[in-house]
Amino acid sequence: MATFSATVYQNEFLPDGGTDVNAIVRVGVQGAGRAGAGSGGPAGEIVIIDSSGSMGRVNMEAAKRAAMVALDHVADGTYFAVVAGTERAYLAYPMVRTGEGMVRMTPQTRREAQEAIGWLQADGGTAIGAWLRLALALFDSMGGQVWQKHAILLTDGEDRDESAAALDAAIRACAGQFQCDCRGVGTDWVVSEVRKVATALLGTVDIIPDPSRLSAEFASLMRASMARGVADAQLRVWTPQGAQILFVRQVSPAVEDLSTRGTPIGPLTVGYPTGSWGDETRDYHVAVRLAAKTAGQEQLAARVQLFADGEVQTQGLVKATWSADDALTTRINPEVAHYTGQAELADAIQEGLAAKAAGDLGTATTKLGRAVQLAAATGNTEATTRLRKVVDVQDAGSGTVRLKRSVAKADEMALDTASTKTTRVRG
Repeated sequence: MATFSATVYQNEFLPDGGTDVNAIVRVGVQGAGRAGAGSGGPAGEIVIIDSSGSMGRVNMEAAKRAAMVALDHVADGTYFAVVAGTERAYLAYPMVRTGEGMVRMTPQTRREAQEAIGWLQADGGTAIGAWLRLALALFDSMGGQVWQKHAILLTDGEDRDESAAALDAAIRACAGQFQCDCRGVGTDWVVSEVRKVATALLGTVDIIPDPSRLSAEFASLMRASMARGVADAQLRVWTPQGAQILFVRQVSPAVEDLSTRGTPIGPLTVGYPTGSWGDETRDYHVAVRLAAKTAGQEQLAARVQLFADGEVQTQGLVKATWSADDALTTRINPEVAHYTGQAELADAIQEGLAAKAAGDLGTATTKLGRAVQLAAATGNTEATTRLRKVVDVQDAGSGTVRLKRSVAKADEMALDTASTKTTRVRG
C-alpha cells in the first residue's frame, strides 16, 4: 500500500506590510506498486515509432529493437499497441478486428507484436500530431477499461509534413488524456518542437545521439512507467479568501511550470495535474500573495495537498507570520533560493542557445555566462559539464565565458534537453 508524505521548506516571517510567501513543498510516495494494479483499473501502453524515410537503415533497425525490448518490460495484463508514424499514422499492432484498438499483453501477443515490429520499414515523412491523435484514438477506444495511460514517442526529424497549428491542436487534444515520454535519435530533430509535446503531456524529453543506446533507454522508460502505481495524481493548492497564487512550479527532478494548467476545484482551491507516480519525491515551488498585515499577525497562506485515488493522501501547510524583527524577516530559505536559481538556470540555457542559433552572439554569451554562474552556485555539476562543451569558462563565479568556435550539434542539443533537470540543495 502506498504511503505519502509532505514537507514544507520556507521562511514564514514577513516584514510589516509584506505580502509574498514562497515555499518549497516536497511530496513523496513509497510503496506505489505496479501500474494498473491499483483500484483504478488496468494500465495502457503505446509505443510510437518514427518510420519516416529519414530514419534510414541504422536508426530504423535500432528503433525496432528498442520497441521490442520495451514490450519485454510491459507487464502481462497491460493493454498495449504499437503505432508507426510517417506523414500519417497507422496501427502496426494489433491488427484490429473489433472496436477496441488495444489488446492485453500476454506471451502470445508480445511475440505477435514483436514480429509485426520486425516488418516495419523506413519510408515517408513526419507528422507527429497525426501520431499523437492515433494514440489518443486508441486509448479512447478502450472506454473506461484503461485507467493509466502512457506512451513512448521516438522521432529523428523535424515535423515537416503538417503545420505547426496542426501539431499544436493535436497536443491540446491529448493534454490530460495520456502521458508521453519523448526521445529524439540523432541530431536532425528540433528540441523545442519535441519538448512542447513532452511538456504538455507530462513526460520527459531527451536526445539519444547514438542509436545503439535506444534499447537501453526504452527499457528504462518502460520499467519506470510500469513502476508508477499511483495513477493520475493532482496537486491541490488551497489559499485563503483574497489571496492570489503567483505560480506553482515543479522544481525537482525537473523544472516544469504548472501555473497555467490549474483547474478550479472549489472557490478557494486549484488542482494541478502531476500524472502518475512511482516511488519518488518531487519538489514544488508555491508562491502566494496575501493581503498585507502588521507585525504580530499570522495566517495560513496555503494548504498544498496530493490528491489521488479519490482522496487527499498528504498535505503541507504554508504559513505566514508578520514580524518587526529584521533577523527573522531577512532570512533566506536555502531550498527556496536554490530552486529559484535552478529555474533561472533553465531559462538562461534555453535563451542562450536560442540567441546563438539566431546569430545574436552577444546575448548568447551573456545568457550562457549567467547559466555557468548559476550552475556553479547551485552545485549542478551535470549542467556545468554540458555547458563546458559549448563555452570556454574563464571565471565561473562571475559568469565570464567565451563561446566555443566549434561545437558538436549533439552537445548543444544535449544541453538544451537537460536544461530543466535540477539538483537538490547540497548538504
